[in-house]
Amino acid sequence: MAQSTNKWNSSFAFIMAMIGSAVGLGNIWRFSYVVYSNGGGSFFIPYFTAIIIMAIPLLILEYAIGYHFKDSISNILKRIKPKLEYIGWFILVCVFLILTYYMVIIAWDFIYLLLSFFKGWGAAPATYFAENIIVGGDSLKGILEFVLPVSIVTILFWIIVWFISHKDLNDGIGRVVKVLVPMLFLIMAIIVIYALTLPGQMIGISQLFTPDWTSLGNVDIWLAAFGQVLFSLSIGLGITIAYASYLPTDEKLIDKALIVVCSNSGFEIFTAVGVFSILGFMSLNSGIPVSDIATSGSGLLFIVFPEIFNIMGDVAYLLGPLFFLCVLFAGITSALSLMEPLLCSLSYKFGFTRKKSVTIICIIGVLISLIFTTGAGNYILVTTDTFVNEFGILLGVIIQTIIMAWCYGLDKFIPSLSNSSINMGRKWKFFVKNILPFVLLIMWISGVIGIFVSNTPETQFIELVLTIMFILVPIILTKLPASDEPKILD
Repeated sequence: MAQSTNKWNSSFAFIMAMIGSAVGLGNIWRFSYVVYSNGGGSFFIPYFTAIIIMAIPLLILEYAIGYHFKDSISNILKRIKPKLEYIGWFILVCVFLILTYYMVIIAWDFIYLLLSFFKGWGAAPATYFAENIIVGGDSLKGILEFVLPVSIVTILFWIIVWFISHKDLNDGIGRVVKVLVPMLFLIMAIIVIYALTLPGQMIGISQLFTPDWTSLGNVDIWLAAFGQVLFSLSIGLGITIAYASYLPTDEKLIDKALIVVCSNSGFEIFTAVGVFSILGFMSLNSGIPVSDIATSGSGLLFIVFPEIFNIMGDVAYLLGPLFFLCVLFAGITSALSLMEPLLCSLSYKFGFTRKKSVTIICIIGVLISLIFTTGAGNYILVTTDTFVNEFGILLGVIIQTIIMAWCYGLDKFIPSLSNSSINMGRKWKFFVKNILPFVLLIMWISGVIGIFVSNTPETQFIELVLTIMFILVPIILTKLPASDEPKILD
């Protein structure tokens, strides 16, 4: 059995790494919009239900898998049954694609961090974003034209991620997350506390938390809650399995899972209060309803917030840089976490050193990321993000859960969980084996239907390319011969 020579030197480092992967780039904006657009305050009923019956059981399962096998996801599935190795590489290809476009969004944020010191986006942030950052529309036109500032900064951050990740686990990721994650929480606390002092803040908070009880009868609201929880905790990406494989013996896995879930949920709700307080301030000053301001994705980060900072006066020269620095820290911790499962699997199978694995990933990653920095980059990015998350990641979670619950057997993981303060054995097994596959399958079917409804021919072409990649790359990685004498992550 392949064993890692790396171990976490403290539980604090492990928890900071796990929290960093959970409260990542997407949680700065996604949760706020999902709550607001799915019933407001009433959304918390399906949200906490999803945490209890899906997030906690799945997170415990992934902790137990990594801790029990001390191996990468591809090797773990291969050890259960050789033909299952393909599933592991399929999951890792999905994770790698997410990493490639996350690096571009980090580059966007860094550019805005610099711009925030002098409000360099000008009086029309939407125009600036369209003409200087994404430089393209909803088509493949412009795919050969690079947006050079974005391309250069993207390469720069790939170098930074390489520099951090190629080091020993504790000297690289461990040291960085112990600084960045607490700083992320501190900066967000400053932003939220200040946001609560703004005039009009209650307009936004009221819009966020006003419940629409009739929405609870809508199945889409429940699917949105389950999808948000799955997304925000990075479940199914192999991150948790990789990090847990580095844990020493006698760890309280369930306790750690609960700490991560509570930290993530608290951060999401706390951030949402700050975001909508600021949106309420903008609504009061502009006369535009919050419903017309609130948006998801890059529009909120790179258009709406610059518009808000434009009307804030001089305080925006402090708040703006703090906000984009917070997003930057979240992005870096996300990128480091997304890197780990793939480099772990490459090292375990092919006997590469950690440095060699990271170098290979970064070189290929840069080449793919540059596609997202072209005139068609944003269109390809949005299509890829939807396809990978709604089709690839969910499918991987379903298959992984079924394999562990029905093929391998959950009883084999119970000893790994017995050292925890809370005993969840019987209930945990029931949910993972009987409830979760059914819930996840409904989510996946709903997502797949949404992907293929009303797609343009160009979108279908991108999805076809991604499908071919999902099929061929895992086959190639599975068929390549493994090293007889692995140099595991040294």
